[in-house]
Amino acid sequence: MQFHPDWPHVDGRVIESIAAEGYYRSQFATGVSNGGLTAFAGGDRWKWESRLFAGRYDRDAATNRPVYGAWNRRADPYGAAIRFGSSYLRLHTAAIDRATFCFPDSVFEPVDVGGAELLPYLRALADQSGLDDLDDYVETHIHGAVRVSTDVAAIVLDPSFVGTAVHAAAHQLGCPIEFHAGFTASPDALDPEYRGAHIVELARRLGTELTPRIIGDAAHAGTYPAQTLKQLWHCLARFGRHNNAKHAPPSRNLQP
Repeated sequence: MQFHPDWPHVDGRVIESIAAEGYYRSQFATGVSNGGLTAFAGGDRWKWESRLFAGRYDRDAATNRPVYGAWNRRADPYGAAIRFGSSYLRLHTAAIDRATFCFPDSVFEPVDVGGAELLPYLRALADQSGLDDLDDYVETHIHGAVRVSTDVAAIVLDPSFVGTAVHAAAHQLGCPIEFHAGFTASPDALDPEYRGAHIVELARRLGTELTPRIIGDAAHAGTYPAQTLKQLWHCLARFGRHNNAKHAPPSRNLQP
C-alpha cells in the first residue's frame, strides 16, 4: 500500500493519522488520495466500486470500504505502485485471502477482477501491456479493515525521512521499519515531455536535488497546487530511482 507519509492530513501528516488510529483507511474514510478525489456517493470512485464489487458496498459505512494497494509481482524494493507514494506498507501474506485484484487500474473499468487464482493471468496482462512504470501495477483491494498491529509486516520508507517527524511516527506504528535505496534526482534528470516543462521548472525552484521530503515540505507550505506537486512526484518516481537505468523510456502513459 503505497502512500506519501509526510503529506498533509488534517492538522498533521498522513503517517501520524495512521499511527494515531492504528488503521490504514480508504479514501472514502480519509478524503485523501494520491489519485483522483471522487470517493463519495455517486462519484466516479463510488460507481467503479459498485460495478467491481456488484453493489456490495453501496450502502455500507466508509470505514468498511475496501482499501487499495498493489501486488508487488516483481518484488521491487521501491514498492508495487510508485505512482502513489514514496513509501509503503507491506502486508502479511495472509491478507491475500481477503483480497481481489485487477489490471489495469479500476479507473479504466477492467473486466477481469477476482481473487488470487487470477494473479498469473493478470501478471501476464501487466507484463505484456507496454505501459509506463507508473501505470503497470496490478491493483489490489483488501476487503475488511487493515489494522497496522495485525496486518502490516513492515513500513518501507524513503531514506530522506531518517531522523524526521515521519521516522518518529513510523516508530509509533509498532511494526518493523525498513528503507529502500531512495528517490533522488536533479532537475536536469527529469524529462520535460513527461509531465511538462513547467514541472521541471518547479523542480529547479525547489533546489538542486529533489527528494520526497522536499516535495512533502512544499505540500505543507501550500505554495503550489496539489495537482502540480503530484505531477512533480510522478517525475521523481519515474526518473529518481537508483536503478533507473533498468527501466526503458516511457511507452504508453495512461494517467497524467
